[in-house]
Amino acid sequence: MKKFIIVDDHPLYRKGVSLLIEQRLGLECVGESSTVAEATDMIAKTLPYLAIIDISLQNGSGLDLVSSARTSWPALKILVLSMHDENLYGERAVRSGAKGYVMKHETPERLIDAITDVLAGRLAISDNLRNRLVENISSGLRSSIDPRIALTNRELEIFSLIGKGYGASDIATRLNLSVKTINAHQDRMKNRLGLLTAGELRRLAFDWIAGNI
Repeated sequence: MKKFIIVDDHPLYRKGVSLLIEQRLGLECVGESSTVAEATDMIAKTLPYLAIIDISLQNGSGLDLVSSARTSWPALKILVLSMHDENLYGERAVRSGAKGYVMKHETPERLIDAITDVLAGRLAISDNLRNRLVENISSGLRSSIDPRIALTNRELEIFSLIGKGYGASDIATRLNLSVKTINAHQDRMKNRLGLLTAGELRRLAFDWIAGNI
């Protein structure tokens, strides 16, 4: 029986997803976690065949976990299951090493189909994301103004929250960081994106979110 783990910061959601997978696919859940550190230890101890990972985790980014896990355990198959829109994070998740991306509002059948694809070695992503990946690879796209490329995983998470109208204090609370740290990230984002003011950063974030959701 193939083993899997699920990494998400909502215990009830973790339990529901793990039961669904066990019942529908006959896989064995060997662990649940809500943090990057716990998940890393869990993978090392249980050596699962599949890891289902959310992007927003306690004290860390799921995308960083995807990248580090794929580096340390190349055979591990990873599916990202997230509330975040695929247009915002799908490409980055795949580039980090995920073999699939499913949004949490999708149906149980869609999740089961995606896991089946990943287990079979197929890429479980939408046609839109697949086309964008092909276009970017063929054109060698590396635009410095595209936040998906210019920003780090943590910066992209903060940038997305700015675009959704959250202030520095709210973002700090959501991500368990200090306001000082959030402001430092915003300064680095301005430099990376060639912006001069916090107002320009907010406008770009608002426009980018509006154009991708």
